[in-house]
Amino acid sequence: PRPGAAAAPPATFPSVRAAVACTVQVLQAAVPVARIGAGGRRRGSGGRFSGWGLPAAATLLLELHGSRRGLAEQQQQTEEIVRLNGGSSPAWAEEPEERGRLWAMRHSAWYAALALRPGCQGYSTDVCVPISRLPDVVVETKRDLQDSGLTGPMVGHVGDGNFHCLLVFDAQDPAEAGRVHAFTQRLGRRALAAGGTCTGEHGVGLGKRALLLEELGQEGLDTLRRIKAALDPHNLMNPGKVL
Repeated sequence: PRPGAAAAPPATFPSVRAAVACTVQVLQAAVPVARIGAGGRRRGSGGRFSGWGLPAAATLLLELHGSRRGLAEQQQQTEEIVRLNGGSSPAWAEEPEERGRLWAMRHSAWYAALALRPGCQGYSTDVCVPISRLPDVVVETKRDLQDSGLTGPMVGHVGDGNFHCLLVFDAQDPAEAGRVHAFTQRLGRRALAAGGTCTGEHGVGLGKRALLLEELGQEGLDTLRRIKAALDPHNLMNPGKVL
């Protein structure tokens, strides 16, 4: 059944670390969050793209469900955690249409990223790390993007430690394409070093085969291959990949 009440606030923060730290603290406080997502300072472009009009700041989106009384308690608890992390006072959106507009900003992130560099190509990659390590890994990744001279807005579900880098680059520029490839490998290894996985939702495909070996080891990979051979002896399913 649908919850008796729902609310979603957009809150902005002085830094990406503060926004992600707030996420971690909300979850640790056992606030029953229905949906949660975060974005870096370029998320402001997503706000403009979707028509929401949020500033170019680190942004945290949450959605809370529950009874009217329970929701009021959750809102109060969330507001306090946001305030302690330097965030703006959440402007709670309770009407379905208003909440839909708010989440449209998250859903339009890919197109907003492409709009940053018209005519360029987009490449999305992701990793997943333990929630306690998420703030450090996100900050290190942001620094890596800046040092590499890459355009790569970050967005994430973050409630499960998963975040995406939406890389926008000139595919006709071999040097820039090389920097993108090198960055994605560093990102995967950064996640592994933090006790996470080199891929969250996107899968291994072709680009992360070496990283999967580093993550699972040869014995782990051989075990997966034996399972694959037992279920698909003729290699009909998804041929040519790591398994």
